[in-house]
Amino acid sequence: MSITETAIASAEAHSAHNYHPLPVVVASADGAWMTDVEGRRYLDMLAGYSALNFGHGNRRLIEAAKTQLERVTLTSRAFHHDRFADFCTELAELCGMEMVLPMNTGAEAVETAVKTARKWGYRVKGVPDGMAKIIVAAENFHGRTTTIVSFSTDHEARDDYGPYTPGFEIVPYGDLTALRAAMTENTVAVLLEPIQGEAGVLVPPPGYLPGVRELTRERNVLFIADEIQSGLGRTGRTFACEHEGVVPDMYLLGKALGGGVVPVSAVVSSEAVLGVFRPGEHGSTFGGNPLACAVALEVIAMLRTGEFQQRAAELGDHLHRELGLLAGGGALEAVRGRGLWAGVDIAPALGTGREISERLMERGVLVKDTHGSTIRIAPPLVISKEDLDWGLEQLRAVLSA
Repeated sequence: MSITETAIASAEAHSAHNYHPLPVVVASADGAWMTDVEGRRYLDMLAGYSALNFGHGNRRLIEAAKTQLERVTLTSRAFHHDRFADFCTELAELCGMEMVLPMNTGAEAVETAVKTARKWGYRVKGVPDGMAKIIVAAENFHGRTTTIVSFSTDHEARDDYGPYTPGFEIVPYGDLTALRAAMTENTVAVLLEPIQGEAGVLVPPPGYLPGVRELTRERNVLFIADEIQSGLGRTGRTFACEHEGVVPDMYLLGKALGGGVVPVSAVVSSEAVLGVFRPGEHGSTFGGNPLACAVALEVIAMLRTGEFQQRAAELGDHLHRELGLLAGGGALEAVRGRGLWAGVDIAPALGTGREISERLMERGVLVKDTHGSTIRIAPPLVISKEDLDWGLEQLRAVLSA
């Protein structure tokens, strides 16, 4: 067996089969490129589902991590540490908010948001105890905890994990009429992805997010924007909500906040919302640890320049123009997205999303499929135009083969 086959066979033998990765074994990476155990190079067009917005091995982030590794990595929240205040202050400022509650993973941020909304509903809005309702959108992907899959409509993510957590109402994504009809006096929050990632990079119809903002404000309901995948530069703005001029009550952040170096997530909101917590009511041993704060502070500093948002906007326009030409030729059934993020529906006659992903892998490009016929394209924001064009060339070749 080859080195690759041996490594994959060992992984299959000793790890749970909860993923179906492409048959490539990465050994090193730099910028937008990865190298496997046999020395083959691949252009990364997925960027860890946007966790690697700033590329592999970004020197600023690696140096920030290395410096902090020599100082202190964990205190737990039993004590203060000297990076925490700056992290909370600067992230709140980046978001135009007042307070930050740090966690580790995106799913933890969503769980924290659910708890926050319910507690706010009971303590501030006056909803009767145990009656709080949160409205979510069909085809959502917010994580994989028991509570989160309880309001998923994806059978692969949801089936066989019951009994499910009550308290959620599911409405069609992009449908303001359905959202309004679902609201009651016990509704405490609307939780949405400004662009649905796992569903195939679905962009809501124009006016939808402003409509959600207006409706939630009118009904004294929190608008929670899950920007874990769409935020921090991916769409050409710091937050995807900005494309519609919308400011939610709460941002959920993760993935790119840790720069692809460490897991960092956060709930960012106002004092009126996050101020509902008292000591001991919620927490995380690793949430807001010194290493995470050091890396995230560097991420925030990089985003402040606007350089990465501009690159995503300019290269994103180019990406969508080129994909539009492919769609016009009949190889693609649909192209969606914003910035350096696209969901591409492959014409069924050409193969499944998995098959197209495998053919691209053979040509040195790594993407990932979702929902059968769709592939997602989301390269690191540091990718050069030349490399992006080369990757698109390989897609053209695969689709015309």
